[in-house]
Amino acid sequence: MGNSYIAKTLKGLEEVLATELIALGADNVEIQRRAVAFTGDKMLLYKANLHLRTALRILMPIYTFKAKTPDEIYEAVKKFDWEQYMDLKTGFAVDATVFSEEITHSKYATYRVKDGIADWFREKYNKRPSVKLNNPDLQLNVHISHDTCTISLDSSGESLHKRGYRVSQTDAPISEVLAAGMLLLAGWDGQCNFIDPFCGSGTFLIEAALIALNIPPGLYRSSFGFEKWKDFDKDLFDVLYQDESGERTFEHRIFGYDISRKAIKIAEENIKSAGLSKYIQLSVQPINQLKAPAGKNLIVTNPPYGERLDFKELADTYETIGSVLKHRFPDTSAWVISSQDSLLHKIGLKPSKKIDLLNGALECRYNGYDIFAGKRKDFLTKI
Repeated sequence: MGNSYIAKTLKGLEEVLATELIALGADNVEIQRRAVAFTGDKMLLYKANLHLRTALRILMPIYTFKAKTPDEIYEAVKKFDWEQYMDLKTGFAVDATVFSEEITHSKYATYRVKDGIADWFREKYNKRPSVKLNNPDLQLNVHISHDTCTISLDSSGESLHKRGYRVSQTDAPISEVLAAGMLLLAGWDGQCNFIDPFCGSGTFLIEAALIALNIPPGLYRSSFGFEKWKDFDKDLFDVLYQDESGERTFEHRIFGYDISRKAIKIAEENIKSAGLSKYIQLSVQPINQLKAPAGKNLIVTNPPYGERLDFKELADTYETIGSVLKHRFPDTSAWVISSQDSLLHKIGLKPSKKIDLLNGALECRYNGYDIFAGKRKDFLTKI
């Protein structure tokens, strides 16, 4: 049967994450709100942290109970045998997610959980373990939905979007998890060239290369939360970490362009840090100079948008995107994300797919365009 786990993700990426989990060998995969529940053994837990591209963190629920007030939470926490997972030397931290009418303050809920754990040890040993907010030995997550509380161990530690290859960033970098999810939604599998005409610090380029080569995104990280768990199996993890059997060759090219010399310099540093320079070609270039490389191409991009920028200038940029795609990229699939529908409208092409995503706090639309050689009508009659 294995243990039950929950992989957290971003809005709109739940199905992509479920597909990833099934491919890894997870059982009982079930899509939830911004999360996917699944079961598996310890090996799968380690693999999930190393390999999943669209998970933010992997939680292992250890205790579920009913409680209507913070005091009831405290009483329930004191009934649990905490020594299964920690001891007096374990520095621990607690965070909470609360969807409840009665318990409205997540901070107060976390305090009561911390108190309950500390007092459980104090009553037994007359000493209490210490709360350690930075880099704790054990990170606990409390999820309260109405009167149901679930306490989980966080197996990831730092959010999994922090891959470990990024050495510097531009002003508004896209999350690595969102970038990987967008690439997978666009059907990217490394079987053609990839282009990002607004590449910024290079996130799409790097994530595209990792997918094409099938390199686990967790390979660059210095640590995971489960490495400090009482039952950590170092030998098993070392075997999984060093396993290169899944890696693939990549026969095509990845191209990144940006109008900003500074952005290209930053992208170059990040790509070098990820050890992917030989697959990715960068140049300083505005969108109106974009030309299709020979062969089949996929475009995924996050052009500028936002309140601080001049709308007229942005509108011109999006119009240029549309005309460049239409005239220079026949037989290409192109995907564009933006928080402003009015800008997407300026592209002037009919999207074949529209997906709602969140980029940070911004609600965004992610549109897929199929550019046809010749007229679209002719294309449809050929099918």
